[in-house]
Amino acid sequence: MHNAGLGSWPARRAAMSPGRTALIFGEQRITYAALHQRIARLAAALRSSGVRRGDRVAYLGPNHPAFVETMFATWALGGVFVPLNFRLTAPELAYQLEHSGASVLIHDPAMPAVEAPVTVSLLGYAAFLENPIFPDEAVGLDDAACILYTSGTTGHPKGAVLTHGNLVWNSYHLLICVDVASDEVTLVSAPLFHVAALDQCLLPTFLKGGTSVIMPGWDVDGCFDLIARHRVTWMFGVSTMYAGLSQSPRWADADLSSVRSLMTGGAAVPEALIRRYQERGLAFCQGYGMTETAPGATFLEARESREHVGSAGLPVFFADVRCVRPDLTDAEPGEPGEVLVRGPNVTPGYWNDPQATAAAFVDGGWFRSGDLAVVDADGHFHIVDRTKDMYISGGENVYPAEVEAAIFEHPGVAEVAVVGVPDPKWGEVGRAFVVPLDGVDLKPGDVPVFLRERLAKYKIPVYVDVVAELPKTGSNKVRKGPLRALPLPSR
Repeated sequence: MHNAGLGSWPARRAAMSPGRTALIFGEQRITYAALHQRIARLAAALRSSGVRRGDRVAYLGPNHPAFVETMFATWALGGVFVPLNFRLTAPELAYQLEHSGASVLIHDPAMPAVEAPVTVSLLGYAAFLENPIFPDEAVGLDDAACILYTSGTTGHPKGAVLTHGNLVWNSYHLLICVDVASDEVTLVSAPLFHVAALDQCLLPTFLKGGTSVIMPGWDVDGCFDLIARHRVTWMFGVSTMYAGLSQSPRWADADLSSVRSLMTGGAAVPEALIRRYQERGLAFCQGYGMTETAPGATFLEARESREHVGSAGLPVFFADVRCVRPDLTDAEPGEPGEVLVRGPNVTPGYWNDPQATAAAFVDGGWFRSGDLAVVDADGHFHIVDRTKDMYISGGENVYPAEVEAAIFEHPGVAEVAVVGVPDPKWGEVGRAFVVPLDGVDLKPGDVPVFLRERLAKYKIPVYVDVVAELPKTGSNKVRKGPLRALPLPSR
């Protein structure tokens, strides 16, 4: 039998570079040889617990080496890995465990109490790794590797299936776009249950034999400390994480000399934030993708980052990306349209949801992203917004990401989110939720005044709320649903 999937990677990497450090977690350093042995024992323990080809194994907890071990051990058996968002409530987690049909759950004991047929706490995890016999299972690139639950805006989230081939092709894209090196020291600072941290950072670094420095949770000071201590060369973050770093008192004097590239995605990034990093001489690259594309769909290479600030780049090497009108004809340069993606990195569909799978694909296998973009004359994609976030005010389309980018340029603003809300005269108008920088006395009226010379009048939010924080997903992206649900203040 032959394992052609990702479950074979630990053995292959251990044979090639047994003494290199694979993972750093706190004071713990794990070589590729040691990691392979731990994964082999865990795979045998899972098999003895009844896990067979196609069975689902879930993990619940903050970033930890056990996450990596559980994932690879599951793949060694031909199983399907289900990483769970540890910020969810017990009922939400119970739904995903039931929907995926997970037979084993490995979890941090501090997590909400949920059960699977076999439940293993990290308190007893070491004793679970006792059987040294490594099972061999035939696995192909078309076999399912993991189920990643998307943060649905209505109803229950959907479980996007990613195959071994999806993940392998995505890793190839990263090696092409980022020039990932064998001496890479990658800071895994975003949650590993999120597709970007897992597939854009950990797996490509593993493939090249680099070192992944695992943060259990996001922390600005901890990030600065780890970059300096381990000479981090590469990291991924969403815009709120990078904004936090640049607004820290440590920003000006932080030792970032080892960093070769910074990567971001998840939402349109304000140009003002990108330029802050470029002013420090850092290559700040924006990509675009989603869980269903494993996740990379477009990427802006470092050498292009200054000339095309704010661009999400060009289609990744082995995929095709289009920007289309509602009738699926190609949009003209500069004309907003929905992004469609087709390629070997695109999901085959959603777990146990044929209706959602059928609705996601059009016109010969093109995946519908639900995102709006414009393509410039050079073929670069600029992500405008989610189709569901755009609102129409007085007959004019308003893209909240554009408004957010303008507000973010205010020197007293730390974070911002804009949503469309009902209005009897204009149909919809904007409502901005603004988090001020520490020590800044920002008034709601300051924002419209600041925007008068920057945006057309219909784009300027009618309502401005100054708030202490914004609701976030487990991957640190802003949750706009709860903001839309808030009652409107009087005008």
